[in-house]
Amino acid sequence: MSSELSQTPHLTVVTGLSGSGISTAIHALEDLGYFCVDNLPPPLVPKLMELARDSQQGQRLAVGLDARGVKNARAVVAMLDDLRAAGSRVDILFLDSQEAVLLRRFSESRRRHPMAGKGVSLLDAVRAEREAMHPFRDAAQSLVDTSDLNVHECKRRVQAFAEGSPEDRALAVSILSFGFRHGLPPDADIVWDVRFLPNPHFIPELHALTGLDEPVRAFVLEKPETQAFLLHFLPLLDLVLPQYQVEGKRYLTVALGCTAGKHRSVALAETTCEHLRRLGLSPNVRHRDIEKVNK
Repeated sequence: MSSELSQTPHLTVVTGLSGSGISTAIHALEDLGYFCVDNLPPPLVPKLMELARDSQQGQRLAVGLDARGVKNARAVVAMLDDLRAAGSRVDILFLDSQEAVLLRRFSESRRRHPMAGKGVSLLDAVRAEREAMHPFRDAAQSLVDTSDLNVHECKRRVQAFAEGSPEDRALAVSILSFGFRHGLPPDADIVWDVRFLPNPHFIPELHALTGLDEPVRAFVLEKPETQAFLLHFLPLLDLVLPQYQVEGKRYLTVALGCTAGKHRSVALAETTCEHLRRLGLSPNVRHRDIEKVNK
């Protein structure tokens, strides 16, 4: 690696929705040795990169940007693109949470939402911020949904994102099962609806079990419909995953959804994870809604 490249600052922009964990993410990166600035005015970002380059120190930088300082997200994204075009390394990490979770967090903390006030309700403020910050979400290299994460889990997810260099980091694949009745997972890159498969929910002896239990797993996987689906779905993943990596994607979440997120999606998520492990990948699997009440 040339000395010029080694002196090129690497900037991670941590952004997202207020209440989704931006400050937690900044602290997580600080613990890894990043030079961090939270709520830096966006026009100062190029100056920070310039100072870091000239000082030959602070090669790993992180800035937190949220609705307090961002007035035009599209303009900020364009500025970050200009930094990349000039040779800087810039990543965007976007933190998101479900609407109900954000409302609960602000209610419990009694913090004022940056876009609330003057007749604007908290719900309207959350929705307005989601719309305003959407350009960052579209441009992000990684999206983390913190709805079901505590502070420590959020910190670990952020640090996993930061470890290693973009050149040698392999594609990190997450397999997620979920229930459509509980809402779409906002951090999913690929969403597949498996509600067309026979549902164990209506089998009395299977109702209380989950897709982690062998009777449910056998019921789902042995169906001809499931076998036909996997015959096409797994080769499709084999085809597209390397292409995501070629295009610079470093984190990919594949979400499989059924009605409640307890039976079909769980069994298929486990099967998909096993398939990818046989190919030499190291995916992680998470069952978002498996513990929720299944009526």
